[in-house]
Amino acid sequence: MNFEKGDKVAVLDDDITGFVTGIKKDKIVVNVDDFELEFNTSELIKIADEPARFFANVSVQQVLAEKADPKRKHVVKDKASKKEPFSIPYDLHIEKLVKDFSRMSNHDILTIQLDTARHHLEHAIRNRIPRIVLIHGVGEGVLKTELDFMLSRYNNVTFEDANYQKYGIGATQVYIKQNV
Repeated sequence: MNFEKGDKVAVLDDDITGFVTGIKKDKIVVNVDDFELEFNTSELIKIADEPARFFANVSVQQVLAEKADPKRKHVVKDKASKKEPFSIPYDLHIEKLVKDFSRMSNHDILTIQLDTARHHLEHAIRNRIPRIVLIHGVGEGVLKTELDFMLSRYNNVTFEDANYQKYGIGATQVYIKQNV
């Protein structure tokens, strides 16, 4: 696009308009509020007194208005209940952990579940997460018994049955003491 002194121009990626005051090799000098700024020709667009139309009768002003930051909407967030503290749930059901477990023995399944629980617990301890919930299900109680044994070996951990209304019978809430 050819620019001449006196042309009114706008910067494409900024909310800046001004008048061309000089033309150097590949730069256009623009006066913006009594400041001289240099731009590449590809960064500028000429603004005519009447709105220029490009695609489907859309003016430059409409394009620039669309590029402007939209006003942020005020969103009111629900406050968490003070009665029930925040905790991260981890589901230990085998179908949630591996794609195909049909050829696995019960021992292999239990090992994967316990390793996953240990991994999540260690992650919570490292990252100072105060509580997690391990969802183990009801079943015959083998996984729950093994989880109880594993959790009892940690000095900085206490545990209890999780909220029945939220998780049902088969879940254990684990509390991690941070100042140990």
